[in-house]
Amino acid sequence: MQLLLGVWRVVVAIVHLLHGALICLFIFPFLAAHGRLARVGWWSARMLRILGIGLDASGTPRGPATLVIANHVSWLDILAINAVYPCRFVSKSDVRHWPLIGWLVACGGTLFIERERKRDALRVVHQVADALKKGDTIALFPEGTTSEGHGLLTFHANLLQAAVSTGVPVQPVALRFSDALEPVSQAAAYVGDTHLIRSLWMIVTARAMRVRVDWLPAVESHGADRRELSDHLREAILQSLGVTK
Repeated sequence: MQLLLGVWRVVVAIVHLLHGALICLFIFPFLAAHGRLARVGWWSARMLRILGIGLDASGTPRGPATLVIANHVSWLDILAINAVYPCRFVSKSDVRHWPLIGWLVACGGTLFIERERKRDALRVVHQVADALKKGDTIALFPEGTTSEGHGLLTFHANLLQAAVSTGVPVQPVALRFSDALEPVSQAAAYVGDTHLIRSLWMIVTARAMRVRVDWLPAVESHGADRRELSDHLREAILQSLGVTK
């Protein structure tokens, strides 16, 4: 029965993916930025439901002109955050080349970074700073890659310079996936050499998967040292996840 449910979820998810493409093609050109983000939020929340993922949220998103940072477990993280409060994301450039999905992500206003090129970080810092000055909410994953969800990898502080330079607050978000078998779901983790299709199948066949999105208090960045700020934000997420290291 769970296998049949998984197949059904995949089929409906593909239909919803195509629906998103139609929205980008025929509706986005006539919407202002806030209207596009509202559509992104609706689409993301519905995709979570289609995949069989329940959503729990706590805390309050600060709103416009905020840099949001979160721990990184899966490609689902973007859906989870957007379902609560739609943001523009910073994502690795590889995602842009994913069939259809990469185009949809770009349509949602994502900024792409080539993490292998250190100089590219400076370009993205300027892009993020410009967006923050315009009042956008930008979200990024300072770990730079995904982890299994049991703890946090080292934070890379470079992109936090955009918040320091513009003086906008940084709001940490803690993400935790669970399912009927594990309090920290391994089915959600997109790590190692896991292929996107395999990841999708593990998710749609998981039982009672849920994601918890905890919006923690925003931290002022004006005059801060980005590395100290990074350490402080990492500690806040660790505490929220209940991890002591």
